[in-house]
Amino acid sequence: MIISPNGYIVTNCHAVDKARSVAVFLTDQRAYRGEIIATDSFSDLALLHIDEYGLPAIEFADSDSTEVGDWVLAVGNPLDLASTVTSGIISARYRSLDPKGDSNSLDCYLQTDVVANPGNSGGALVDLEGRLIGITSVIEAIQAM
Repeated sequence: MIISPNGYIVTNCHAVDKARSVAVFLTDQRAYRGEIIATDSFSDLALLHIDEYGLPAIEFADSDSTEVGDWVLAVGNPLDLASTVTSGIISARYRSLDPKGDSNSLDCYLQTDVVANPGNSGGALVDLEGRLIGITSVIEAIQAM
């Protein structure tokens, strides 16, 4: 998703998977060679840049103000289907991906019940006003012990 008008894009780290450059396709069919600026496998985030200006950047919301039960929309390209939107609710806040509560794990994840498929990774999770509150990153099933 485009986070600034001067070509900065955020996606998932696993989506760029150690590439040196990536192809970036906008919804209006323009294509760019994207430079990978930074990746963080711990948070599964990657920052990319394309040489373009005046792009429509997503507006940010305060994800800390979300509440369980709030409606959200996930935007992505699941199964190679462009610009798909699914809806759901915030099921929980401040989830950790470590079921044992490892102190090194991030506990900043929003849990939702939006339908997500391969290809949704790196897409926007937005509130009903279209403002960014998160990035679709993980489909995780944790088995109770």
